[in-house]
Amino acid sequence: MKMPTLFGRINLKVVATFTLAIGIWFAPIPEGLTREAWHLFAIFSAAIFAVIINALPLLTSALLAGSIAILTDTIDPVKAFGGFANSSVLLVIVAFLVAQAVVKCGLGKRISLYVVSVFGKSTLGLAYSIFITDALIAPGFPSNTARGGVLYPIVLSLAQGSGSVPDDDKKRRLGGYLMFCGMASLSVSSALWLTATSANPIGVLLAAEHGLNITFGSWLLVASVPALVAIVLLPLMLYRAFPPGITDTPDAPQAARKALREMGPFSRDEWITAVVFVCMISAWIFAGVFKLNLAAVAIAGLGTLLATGVLNLEDIDLQGGTLATFFWLALLFALSGQLNEMGFMGYVGEGMASMLGDVSWPVAYVVLLFLYVMMHYMFVSQSAQVLALLGVFLNVGIQAGVPAHLMGFALLFASSYFSTLTPQGGSQNVIFVASGYLKQSELYRLGLMTTIFCMVLFLLVGTPWILWMGA
Repeated sequence: MKMPTLFGRINLKVVATFTLAIGIWFAPIPEGLTREAWHLFAIFSAAIFAVIINALPLLTSALLAGSIAILTDTIDPVKAFGGFANSSVLLVIVAFLVAQAVVKCGLGKRISLYVVSVFGKSTLGLAYSIFITDALIAPGFPSNTARGGVLYPIVLSLAQGSGSVPDDDKKRRLGGYLMFCGMASLSVSSALWLTATSANPIGVLLAAEHGLNITFGSWLLVASVPALVAIVLLPLMLYRAFPPGITDTPDAPQAARKALREMGPFSRDEWITAVVFVCMISAWIFAGVFKLNLAAVAIAGLGTLLATGVLNLEDIDLQGGTLATFFWLALLFALSGQLNEMGFMGYVGEGMASMLGDVSWPVAYVVLLFLYVMMHYMFVSQSAQVLALLGVFLNVGIQAGVPAHLMGFALLFASSYFSTLTPQGGSQNVIFVASGYLKQSELYRLGLMTTIFCMVLFLLVGTPWILWMGA
């Protein structure tokens, strides 16, 4: 009687993941690859596959992949654990902790209320207030999910204050419009700033393996034109694609000013946090000039916030998301780097390059970018796709004759703006999707439209700008 129950509890997705790993592991090793490279590919691809089909959480998948790679003598333990000492991995984690100060002291709320008080007289103005707020706070939040946690309560209060409710099909449209603007703003602000999402530093490290030296300042300079154009045009495009119904919100600025008065003047902690963030961002911008380490700057900022009492030890407790991010990011980045070192990425790149044949590099550039963006339908994590595919696509583009800096920046920016492609395309989407203001069909339709819009915009505006910057 217990046997059916026992077998009924077997997770078929987990079985499929291990079946994939075993199948690749024992398959004939292609000519040109070592046994270790092929076995590491089996482990790494199964880890990514488990995340894609939602068989295992990202942390669990990374822990299993890292341990199996070591225990089977596929890679050396020192190389497998090298990601824990990587400066870009440390930057992401420390910046996660520093960002808590913005929420704790109320500075993030104050900034957003101020922007609403200026731009909030119309529904379109409210949308721009969301985009502007997000763009302003993004460099200090290396997590779309964390920024979404700051934006969502503001967007929800704006929607409810305007009389929009999820249960009324006519009234919900204003809330739906604002909710999707929140999702879209997170995607483009992440393309604007190097430190706006954990996927960016990962991509920069992968790009460095192909000779691209990207700093905080150079990223901002190259991203500024296409990303700012996207911030200007996206609210208008979404306004036409999903008309909110209610066009005027005359009470929103007054409500925001009232909330600001209730907050009172800047507190001591807000002043300290603001100064620390300005200093950190300035140091990141000029890091290349003064040869500053980005992670060291972030650690100095965290130390200052702790020393002044803005944050305490309970605030930086490494439980939950921060510790999980540290583990999976360090392990998967190390495995991805070893795949490249063992020659697997180059092998795959040669295969893709041969498929492109003798096409001109502009055609190869567009085709590769389109494929890279559309493949996000199969991923539930931006970072997972960057780890799995960015290095391969960059290598193929370079082999096809695409200028390295053009292919690199195009893929890096795409790794941010494709997050709206599906409701599960980024963890930051979940909170907005759960609001109930948007139907699944609307989310997929708007997601595809927004992603295609951004891709075309970054191609038309970003391509000449990137080429000119690299000249």
